[in-house]
Amino acid sequence: MKHRETIQKVLGLIRPYRWKVIAMLILAAVTVALTLYTPILIGDAVDQIVGPGEIFTVRLIRILLCMGVVILITAFAQWLMNLLTNQVTYWVVQDIRSRAFEHLQKVPVSYLDQNQPGDILSRIVTDVSQFSDGLLMGFTQLFTGVLTILGTIGFMISINGKITILVILLTPVSLFVASFIAGRTYQMFHLQSEKRSSMTSLVEELVGNQKVVQAFSYEEKALERFDSINEELRTCGIRALFFSSITNPCTRFVNGLVYTGVGIFGAFTVIGGGMTVGQLTSFLNYANQYTKPFNEISGVSTELESALASAKRIFDFIETPVESPDAEDAQVLSQVDGSLEVDQVSFSYRPDTTLLENISIKVKPGQRIAIVGPTGCGKTTMINLLMRFYDVDAGEIRISGKPVKKITRDSLRRSFGMVLQETWLKTGTIRENIAYGKPDASMEEIIQAAKEAHAHSFIKRLPKGYDTVIAEDGGNISQGQKQLLCIARVMLMHPPMLILDEATSSIDTRTEIRVQEAFAKLMEGRTSFIVAHRLSTIQGADLILVMKDGNIIEQGRHEELLERQGFYAYLYESQFSAS
Repeated sequence: MKHRETIQKVLGLIRPYRWKVIAMLILAAVTVALTLYTPILIGDAVDQIVGPGEIFTVRLIRILLCMGVVILITAFAQWLMNLLTNQVTYWVVQDIRSRAFEHLQKVPVSYLDQNQPGDILSRIVTDVSQFSDGLLMGFTQLFTGVLTILGTIGFMISINGKITILVILLTPVSLFVASFIAGRTYQMFHLQSEKRSSMTSLVEELVGNQKVVQAFSYEEKALERFDSINEELRTCGIRALFFSSITNPCTRFVNGLVYTGVGIFGAFTVIGGGMTVGQLTSFLNYANQYTKPFNEISGVSTELESALASAKRIFDFIETPVESPDAEDAQVLSQVDGSLEVDQVSFSYRPDTTLLENISIKVKPGQRIAIVGPTGCGKTTMINLLMRFYDVDAGEIRISGKPVKKITRDSLRRSFGMVLQETWLKTGTIRENIAYGKPDASMEEIIQAAKEAHAHSFIKRLPKGYDTVIAEDGGNISQGQKQLLCIARVMLMHPPMLILDEATSSIDTRTEIRVQEAFAKLMEGRTSFIVAHRLSTIQGADLILVMKDGNIIEQGRHEELLERQGFYAYLYESQFSAS
């Protein structure tokens, strides 16, 4: 069975709610039993009408009253069953969405680098919703359908065994038609989920960078890409819907043949005295109820196939390898003196492409280390290794004399304050964003951090000051203001070590001077790593590391490197030759 593994995983999600599922099964049994008892009452009522003027009125009224009570109890049981079904379904969906989001926090940075954000979003949001719709309908059809089929067979056998055998023999035809068509819809719905994911990724990419799209007049090409994916989505969607849409009519045609056969065969049986008219009426009702679950199941095969395809994508994501756990003997980095040593470190993102090779650095406590070099030389990669977003392939990095692999990641990363060139702000107030790393910070601490980052003045000019809500990714403030808030966020933390990766790239020159002064104050007594393209910002560094092609080719102070007339001097002169 192609879905067996996925179904087993879904059942694993349902296991915590097994008592509610048992209650659902009991209510389903009650609903089915009473529903199937109703045709018996109808048959009995028909048999009380012998002919014109020959009606057993008292018996008929009793039967009708009993039928009314049965219908009311059936309706209540069905309502309660549906209520429990909805609860279990939405709890399961909540669990799987929480697991997916929790897993997202554990996957290594390499996974996020190698997969499109839109695809991950599609799995957590769209696929989970699709799975929810199919699961909700599948529960109802599965519980009531199976019990209805088994119960109907029992009641039909009690009335007439020969006609029951006729009905059962014709059943595989309906099942074959449904399974034949449903089997061909799965691939289409799986492909549809993938195309939907590609469209989500494209839309997320274009909407998030609309200014760039317009600036480079990329609108026409964007439309062409969208139309191409949209056409592929339309094609596989139509094919899937075509196969799934003919399932119900085909099974209904087969069921119509069954109903006709029962009617004709039953009529001859009544004429021969083998059963009463009321019993034939009951049997026809059962024949209709017997085929109904097959119709319903085939009718929702589209949703079930789509749900299972979506479930597989979700489980595939949840089962991706997580970031390697901390070593069992890993210690919390509590006493940080700021010393750091990179010993013969080599690293590459791909085995066939060497990036960093035999890098060695010794950093004393409180030193300011600048890392410079052309684009792609490995500057940001060094930062990734220091923060242990990636683990080294060879060599060792030690902080305060302890190998980073023997330190818990959480304590390691809390020891660094990091300001990146790419700013990130969450949807929330200014105050919440500054206190992102220290949620229990007082308002006075937040304001002081903002003042040190020279962000206080522009914050006070906002409509609600520190309570101003920032749109998604800070869309309602300027890039420079976003960067100031990111700097204030780090200044509030007062970490023992700092990483500044082009931290002032989006700030005007006047503000940059003030922020550099604030950074200078913040860096006093703290080991700091500064990645910069503008060499004017790192002239006061204690040690400048010049990188090229994954190697440190020069190191020293600014004046020393200029005197050597090497690669650093070339970079410096190329930046200032115009002046």
